[in-house]
Amino acid sequence: MQDDIRAGTGRAAEAEVTGAALDGRSARRDRNLEAVIDATVALFADGRMAPTAAEVAVRSGISQRSVNRYFGDVRALQQAAVTREVARGMPLFRIHAIGTGTRNHRVRDLAEVRVRAHESIGPIARAAANYAHASRYIRGQMEMVRALQEDQIEQQFALELDAMASAQRSAMLLALGVLFQFPTLDYYLIERALAPEETISYLCAAAHQLLAASPVGGGS
Repeated sequence: MQDDIRAGTGRAAEAEVTGAALDGRSARRDRNLEAVIDATVALFADGRMAPTAAEVAVRSGISQRSVNRYFGDVRALQQAAVTREVARGMPLFRIHAIGTGTRNHRVRDLAEVRVRAHESIGPIARAAANYAHASRYIRGQMEMVRALQEDQIEQQFALELDAMASAQRSAMLLALGVLFQFPTLDYYLIERALAPEETISYLCAAAHQLLAASPVGGGS
């Protein structure tokens, strides 16, 4: 009986060691996956919109063989990077008490939120735009973000928009959407090299010019 107890104890200890080893390998794999995605996002930020597996391997310190084993191909890696960064970036678009306050307050809030989000996820947005033509998945991610941004504008300026006729309302939504989209922010912040605060000021001035067409007064 004692032999049976010793054998059972030995098997339990062996299973515990095996489980710990598996947990260690799993944790190491998870860390490596994150390192590979981090490296991909960093290369996007450096302007490398289509990094190769070899470039990602060098940047991450993970072997190219492991990079290929984790993701299969570069497109899968691109999709993983876009998915993670979109999920991380979505809370940056949140506006507290959306649609409330004076027009000045609401315009300023939206401009600040969009510029802050651009500073954080601008590189991934540019990379996603670069891949969208070839990836239905990435196109879907971009369309989801665009729909959320449009809905945010509609909520933030519901007071002005609801006072407009249907055709004018649609035109206003489109114009505001273009004003606050990431390609417009790229123009201000990257091509023109304006500071974030300058960009916010220009966005506010342009938004006020547009919203002046609303029957609701600017002091609302």
